[in-house]
Amino acid sequence: MKGAAADPTWRGGEISERASCVLCPNPGPMTLDGTNTWVVGEPGSSEVAIIDPGPLDEGHLAAVLDAVAQSGRRVALTLLTHHHLDHAESADRFHELTGAPVRAFGSGHDDVRPGEVIDVGGLEILAVETPGHTADSFSFVLPADNTILTGDTILGRGTTVVAWPDGHLESYLESLSRIEGLTQAGTVTSLLPGHGPYVADAAATVSFYLKHRAERLDQVRSALAAGDSTAREVVERVYADVPQEVWPAAELSVQAQLEYLREHD
Repeated sequence: MKGAAADPTWRGGEISERASCVLCPNPGPMTLDGTNTWVVGEPGSSEVAIIDPGPLDEGHLAAVLDAVAQSGRRVALTLLTHHHLDHAESADRFHELTGAPVRAFGSGHDDVRPGEVIDVGGLEILAVETPGHTADSFSFVLPADNTILTGDTILGRGTTVVAWPDGHLESYLESLSRIEGLTQAGTVTSLLPGHGPYVADAAATVSFYLKHRAERLDQVRSALAAGDSTAREVVERVYADVPQEVWPAAELSVQAQLEYLREHD
């Protein structure tokens, strides 16, 4: 779950010659240090893409535009990893400010397609369907950097919520396995998450996520065997080590886990 203490060392900034983060000042139990707005572009190009402009915060949008202007480039495209407000609320306003199109999965207009290679000023961005956290979650691979922008599918710290009923655990496990396949193929070696710091070891992080989900399912099975019958009861037992302020989100994940167990056990 999100909810771990914020890492005071993460403030965003340049990660590689192709990717930098403008950190939104919206820290909290569910957003960690804040939302990471990623600016990605090919060295020497006059164009960049923005991944997740964030909530409707005029100061943050101005900071993103200032970072782009200081690099001498312009925003050519905005991509959304999913529809949650802390990632996508400002999309329409950012379009007004930049004139750049906004693309997402299932948005009804110019939708991103699974496996699509998007070119922005010579930078290739591979769209990878990764539902589970939400039904419309997408990740974006930068093959030139061997990195993947994961939105909320994988975080820079802690684990994420399967936001039932829109989120779906079986789909989420399949998405983690899809990313694991990219790490095994060498296509992806690092992660640029939607919250929390840059992750240098993608393979180890995906392995941890898969192991964590299996352990949580076993804990839910044990809770049911002990007589718990509601999602709230399971949360109180299984997530006792998690701050209570994130228990409502944990309850969504438990609902997704219960649904998974009904289908598979």
